[in-house]
Amino acid sequence: MRTRTDAAKLVEGGLVRLNGTRVNAASHAVRIGDVLTVALDRSVRVLRATGFAERRGGPDSVRGLCEDLSPPPPPRSERPAAGVREPGAGRPTKRDRRALDRLVQEPNGWDER
Repeated sequence: MRTRTDAAKLVEGGLVRLNGTRVNAASHAVRIGDVLTVALDRSVRVLRATGFAERRGGPDSVRGLCEDLSPPPPPRSERPAAGVREPGAGRPTKRDRRALDRLVQEPNGWDER
C-alpha cells in the first residue's frame, strides 16, 4: 500500500482481517503482536505488528515495525510463464499472423530474398 488512503480503501472493501476477524473501519486499533491479513491483487500478505512509530516515516522505517509472515512466493520455474499457451489455442499472436502471411504470400513458404 502506498498511501493511507489506499489502506483505508482495502479496509472498506473488506480485504483486511485483524487476528482472523474482518475489520470494518480503518480507525480500528492495532496492538503489538496483532496479525493483519491483507488480500492484495494477486497475493495475500500476513503481517505481525512488532512496534509503532512516534511519527510518520518512510517505507524503510515501517519495515522494521512489522514482521512478514506471508508464505514465500513459488519459485519462477513453478509459475506459468506469462503469455504462454498451447500452439493453435485462441487468437493468433502478431508473430503467428506474420508467419501465416509469409506462408500465404510466398509460393513455396520460403522467403527468397
